Amino acid sequence: MEKVWLEKSYPPGVPHDIDPDKYQSLAQLFTRYTKKYATNTAFINMDVKLSYKELEEQVLDFAAYLQNDLGLKKGDRLAIMVPNTLQYPIALFAALLCGLTVVNVNPLYTARELKHQLNDSGAKTIVIIENFAHTLQEVVADTPIEHVILTKLGDRMGAIKGTLVNLVVKYVKKMVPSYHLSNVVFFNQVLEKGQKSSFTPVDINGDDYAFLQYTGGTTGVSKGAILTHRNMVANLEQAKGMLKPVLEAGKELVVTALPLYHIFALTANCLTFFTLGGTNLLITNPRDLPGFIKELNKYPFTTITGVNTLFNGLINTPGFKDIDFSSLKLSLGGGMAVQKPVAEQWQQITKTRMLEGYGLTECAPLVTMSRYNLEGFDGTIGIPAPSTDVRVVNDEGDVCGINEPGEMQVKGPQVMKGYYNREEATAEAIKDGWFATGDIATMDEDGYFKIVDRKKDMIIVSGFNVFPNEIEEVLVEHPNILEAAAVGVPHEVSGEIVKVFVVTQGSMMSEKDVIAHCKANLTNYKVPKVVVFKDELPKTNVGKILRRELR
Repeated sequence: MEKVWLEKSYPPGVPHDIDPDKYQSLAQLFTRYTKKYATNTAFINMDVKLSYKELEEQVLDFAAYLQNDLGLKKGDRLAIMVPNTLQYPIALFAALLCGLTVVNVNPLYTARELKHQLNDSGAKTIVIIENFAHTLQEVVADTPIEHVILTKLGDRMGAIKGTLVNLVVKYVKKMVPSYHLSNVVFFNQVLEKGQKSSFTPVDINGDDYAFLQYTGGTTGVSKGAILTHRNMVANLEQAKGMLKPVLEAGKELVVTALPLYHIFALTANCLTFFTLGGTNLLITNPRDLPGFIKELNKYPFTTITGVNTLFNGLINTPGFKDIDFSSLKLSLGGGMAVQKPVAEQWQQITKTRMLEGYGLTECAPLVTMSRYNLEGFDGTIGIPAPSTDVRVVNDEGDVCGINEPGEMQVKGPQVMKGYYNREEATAEAIKDGWFATGDIATMDEDGYFKIVDRKKDMIIVSGFNVFPNEIEEVLVEHPNILEAAAVGVPHEVSGEIVKVFVVTQGSMMSEKDVIAHCKANLTNYKVPKVVVFKDELPKTNVGKILRRELR
């Protein structure tokens, strides 16, 4: 797509292009901004604050240990299996300074999923929270792991508070199943030992691997997307570019409820706000919504990112409406479609517009974002980020016309190098520099894109394409439906029929009530034929509804 064609779509102050080589590496970026913003608070977790200077000191100690005590070299893989705590950024930046490739691991992985990721990535070392050490114990002998760095939840909260938190977590809440692991060193010991030696800077360039970021594995086995330092630098510059007129250096506090091991929070929160001297408020357990709201009441936050289910959960939790939103200027939804009823309620309560971003793990992740200066929620994913080309193509590979659905493809400096050790999968996904997203989208006359649905989630009823997103959005418009998911199930006459799963609130609903609501808003072949009532819907740790499990 020609940038000139999109001229009218870009709001004032947003650059059309960025410099993907602004920093040689994320390590250079870290060194620059810890010096520039030394006295600013970088991270807050459970009321404990870590300044940029304190972060730098602890990162250098951790990096020295990795180099000198463990003998890790540039290119070695280090797995991090830690939730949003102060330990995560310390381990993250230490690994990046050493030129290691970070392998982010979801702490809720099963033993089978963990084993696959450690073996596929070839990680030699893992930093893991003690709560999930029993999972590692099951598989560690069958993986390349040589070193285990174990951390407890309260490790960086100071001697008194940290000890108390660790005792409560283990003995009162009983959140640490018993485990036995050898070759273990504890996180705080690593920092103490690292102080006794010094870190030697490593020469890192833009083509070096920064992350092996594993996709959710919705299409077969989970694959590691290779994200280079240049990919990551480009994407945080793109994110910053889209929001340049809104954000102020040294004055931002972003609420980080999505896990940092997920690419959305990693880029949009951790790295982007790091270059602004901003503060990340780390929420360790966002599923505890009353506790989350208590945290929000303590700080004058300026930005919050999340997924639709998180925003929906907050809206429906007592006390949310009483929060002081006077400092909030930016709410950003991504990871899954933001539903219009949720966005409108959010805007009504917080008096801030809900922006929707679209991205993928393979694109580090940002591809498009809605404009910061439009009124209301328009249901689009906006315009391409700076230096990003986006096109919509049909099954024959021809570019689609205005508002004609087709597969969305992306080209830009943020597109991954490929899937780790999977040449065939890489060749299938990237052709002539264009990454095929697997998402069905349309583009309107103003250059705004809209996701219709995931290609693989599409339901085909008597030859008609039915997109689950549309049905789900209609369902949650009903005041008594809190959450909904639509899937296709086989049918001997029509090929497939629509089956929906709903979570209700308030007055009782019957299957007839749900179908009647859909009939009033959808054409007949889209109306669900089967309705299942659930107490909750299965979700990923980030909050995406798992349609595949429902299928």
